[in-house]
Amino acid sequence: MDLDDAYANATHIPGAEAYPPRWAAEAEAYRKRLGVTGKARLGLMYGHGTRQALDLFLPDTPPRGLVVFVHGGYWLRFDRSDWSHLAEGARAQGWAVAMPSYDLCPRVRISDITRQVAQAVAVAAAEVPGPIRLTGHSAGGHLVARMGAVLEPELLARVAHILPISPVADLRPLMQTSMNADLRIDAGEARAESPIYAPPPPSPVTVWVGGDERPAFLAQARKLSEVWDCGLVVDEGKHHFDVIDGLADPESRMVAKLLDR
Repeated sequence: MDLDDAYANATHIPGAEAYPPRWAAEAEAYRKRLGVTGKARLGLMYGHGTRQALDLFLPDTPPRGLVVFVHGGYWLRFDRSDWSHLAEGARAQGWAVAMPSYDLCPRVRISDITRQVAQAVAVAAAEVPGPIRLTGHSAGGHLVARMGAVLEPELLARVAHILPISPVADLRPLMQTSMNADLRIDAGEARAESPIYAPPPPSPVTVWVGGDERPAFLAQARKLSEVWDCGLVVDEGKHHFDVIDGLADPESRMVAKLLDR
């Protein structure tokens, strides 16, 4: 099997090149709209690096709790500014939504990113009381799945639901892709950072994946749901780039599942 092709999404999605600029434009418009109403707190630092910051989007009423969304990009690209509009689904349902950036490979290793995201969750949780719901896409799905093993116990006790979307749950295949020149995953890190080798978190988990995704991503999602004995939603007709669209819609099935409505 050509693992570069197996984990290549853009080459198998019609019009893939239009997605990143559209995400960025929608996200910028969303930040501006919420900034005018005072519902966007941008650039809250959770660490010392310039990328160790998060944006916090606040509901119109006192928050029912906190949702944290962690972006994807194979730990190599993107930042929080590309995804702001995806906060609207949970925000409109009364939840505060935090979106962190993090340092990227090869400047850091995946294990460093895991620790950064845990710190971002802790800082956001200090800003917003109540239950916490974690979601992330692709590499971000991997990172939120890792939180069950790395968050401090008192913080983990607040986590009411984890929803990894199209997660990379087993890092071992990526060692055989050209991406690994920058990811630098070795056998030890692959095992330590793969959610399938960690015990399931105490909070409920639902794995979500698009029905039209690459077979490798469908297999990754199914494997995590089997190992953790948790829920699996295969969102028929969705591919790797549009599977996250539901997060922007307050009435979507994805938001309903994330918030257990």
